[in-house]
Amino acid sequence: MVAPILRRAPGTLLSTSSALLRVHSRKVAAPAFSRFLSTHITNLACEDHEPGFLGSVETYFDRKQDDMVSREERHVYPRAAKISGVSEKSLAGIKAVDSVLSVKFPVEIDADTHIIIEGYRAQHSRHRLPTKGGIRFSDEVDLQEVEALASLMTFKCAVVDVPFGGAKGGVKMDPKKFTASQLERITRRYTMELCQKNFIGPGIDVPAPDVGTGPREMSWIMDTYRQFNPQDVNAAGCVTGKPISQGGVRGRNEATGLGVYFGIREFLQFPEVQKMTGLDGKIAGKTVIVQGFGNVGYWAAKFFHNNGAKIIGIGEHDVSAYDPNGIDVEAIFKHRTEKGSFRGYGNVEIIHEPITVMERECDILIPAALERQIGLKNVKKIKAKIIGEAANGPMTPDAHDYLVSKGKVIIPDLLLNAGGVTVSYFEWLKNLSHVRFGRMSRKWEEAGKSKLLTLVEENAGRLLTPQERRAVIHGAEEHELVYSGLEDTMIGACEETRATAFAKNTDFRTAALVNAIQKISTVTTQSGQMFL
Repeated sequence: MVAPILRRAPGTLLSTSSALLRVHSRKVAAPAFSRFLSTHITNLACEDHEPGFLGSVETYFDRKQDDMVSREERHVYPRAAKISGVSEKSLAGIKAVDSVLSVKFPVEIDADTHIIIEGYRAQHSRHRLPTKGGIRFSDEVDLQEVEALASLMTFKCAVVDVPFGGAKGGVKMDPKKFTASQLERITRRYTMELCQKNFIGPGIDVPAPDVGTGPREMSWIMDTYRQFNPQDVNAAGCVTGKPISQGGVRGRNEATGLGVYFGIREFLQFPEVQKMTGLDGKIAGKTVIVQGFGNVGYWAAKFFHNNGAKIIGIGEHDVSAYDPNGIDVEAIFKHRTEKGSFRGYGNVEIIHEPITVMERECDILIPAALERQIGLKNVKKIKAKIIGEAANGPMTPDAHDYLVSKGKVIIPDLLLNAGGVTVSYFEWLKNLSHVRFGRMSRKWEEAGKSKLLTLVEENAGRLLTPQERRAVIHGAEEHELVYSGLEDTMIGACEETRATAFAKNTDFRTAALVNAIQKISTVTTQSGQMFL
């Protein structure tokens, strides 16, 4: 399917034998578009009139009451743009996508077969550089999805004070249908297009893993970039999510799931959240349902389980597993890895309509799968007290409004799943500094602690055992510094969101967006770029 040109002017159209480049100006506001290739899975929970993914992102940004179809059940709240205090001129610039790259290129499958691959990269905002966002490999990728995700990345980075603009990329193909060598050729050719069109670089645009991609693909991207830029000493910083051996950072793999844990833990400690939910401020003993058991869902479930929560439900694409007595996260993960499904695991209840696991009673629901999983078709069946959005866009605007009207606490995606981009920022800093975190300071730290401990022992009249001494003087290693930085970032962002929600008398999603809009507006207006 050939992607349509959504915005032709002002802009540039460049055609080559292998690629089609479209660069669109941000000065022309774009209408809302539904995601073209919405699937059965992403439509199960939603009515036909509910907006698609990109439409939902734009709706959260600035929907007015007149934009809504009248329904008794809907509860309309002011959107972020309206209460942000930012001028209409700035808002129009912040909302529009800066530029979009759309490419098509041939890839050799075997000696007699070539196929045409479609790829995209959207840079939503370059108010800060580089732009930042993942690359997904999926046959459901389309231009509107990429633009929606790029918009979310802009707001996400601003919410957690990561100094990047937002971007996103995608290659339209099912990676499961290709061999490793074929995937490598596709990845390298896509990267070549990014290099040729100046859509990648440590100071320009820095991709990361997303659905269907991982450290292996990031290594291929980095190596391809180096071939085109052999003089760039900072080439490792052109992409994040790399293996440790290729310049990656320890802690990146679990970062998004850990950020989800930190964020929900912080909100549980807010007195107003405790009053709304009737829950105390402790993780221990809380019942949790996680929908989606990929990287994010697995690590989120693991951190909750390790800290005393009871994981009673886990959803996957084919079936869901449910046990009110709790599920062993590691055991079911091992079973799913070996068998390919939850079927046959222990004494859990197997739910054959997997999305319905979200409708079971629980304290905390964590949608960690796809967009549009909670909509008007199932929102009234959601019984969780807290919904923590680990996935991007898992809830439609009308569903959000309904749950807020019922006193539910919704911790939004642009805050809660920002752990990935936060630790990607740390990896980027590591690549630019060319030194592992802790390498310059760890032994100095330990030496200072050792001297202090010796004085304490002399005054106390007792020597510590070797094990006690090692535990006290231990200097921070890279993953511990990453965890610490992520925790501090999430605590600050949660508190800032809470303060804005109180000041504006609004929900947490709107508060987080207000913070993002105000920060972006400050950068663009103070730099003068809004008026060029």
